[in-house]
Amino acid sequence: MKKIFTKSLIITLAISTIVLVGGCTKKSTGNESDTSNKTATESTENNKETVNTNDSESTEAKTKLVLGTSADYPPYEFFATVDGKETIVGFDIDIAKEIAKDMGMELEIKDITFEGLLGALASDKVDIVIAGMTPTEKRKESADFSKIYYNATHGVVMKKEAATQVKSLGDLNGKVIGVQQGSIQADMVHEKVTNAKEIKEVPKITDLILMLQTGKVDAVVMEKPVAESYSKTNSSIALTSIEVSDEAGGSAVAIKKGNIELVKKVDETIDRLLKEGKIDEFLIEANKLADEQKK
Repeated sequence: MKKIFTKSLIITLAISTIVLVGGCTKKSTGNESDTSNKTATESTENNKETVNTNDSESTEAKTKLVLGTSADYPPYEFFATVDGKETIVGFDIDIAKEIAKDMGMELEIKDITFEGLLGALASDKVDIVIAGMTPTEKRKESADFSKIYYNATHGVVMKKEAATQVKSLGDLNGKVIGVQQGSIQADMVHEKVTNAKEIKEVPKITDLILMLQTGKVDAVVMEKPVAESYSKTNSSIALTSIEVSDEAGGSAVAIKKGNIELVKKVDETIDRLLKEGKIDEFLIEANKLADEQKK
């Protein structure tokens, strides 16, 4: 999962074409966290391919595919030390690298708070979003989505001494529940836990785990692979037996609405990765790397 940094033909292409490079901004709040000083860049040796990031505009040559993600969600995407450098890694990142490779492009990664991702996509600040995002009907109003690349279940983490006392989401009634702001888990908890004492929505999963450890929330609901990752590496918390299927349909890549060409290219890569069993391999390796970071 180590990232490769190589040079491409950017200088040559710049002489004959206009190079569009997306940046990264938030859709709304002042919680913007564009960590450009920690941006990870992935390049390929392939010939650069022309990609139209807006079907309503004339096609212009691009040498970079800009990914928007929220790097606090292991094993999907998270910061890890690779070759002595803080780098964004995870199985979502591996998928993005494969998409860029298939398109003959350089991958640039931007870290954004989760609730700001679709806003960045709509305003052409990023080309694609991969962040364990479920393509809900509400999200489809502002973005197009690829095929599903991974189906997960949702889990609940609590302090270790309390984790065995709950068996269903209904058992969380009367408790303070933490969820990631803008996530599918936030919608799910509001719908299924009708008598929660309070539901706190916070941008970062790492902040939610700290709130759990310090008693500011009683439980945190998140995707089960993420819950497993945090519970394995934090001795004071544990994964409960609660498991909820992803009724909304799993995780997909978000793409600016109307960009049919890019959706098609992304789907082609996903089809290949699923056929080759690569996504399962990426998930296993990402879990291992996440565990290593906490040792």
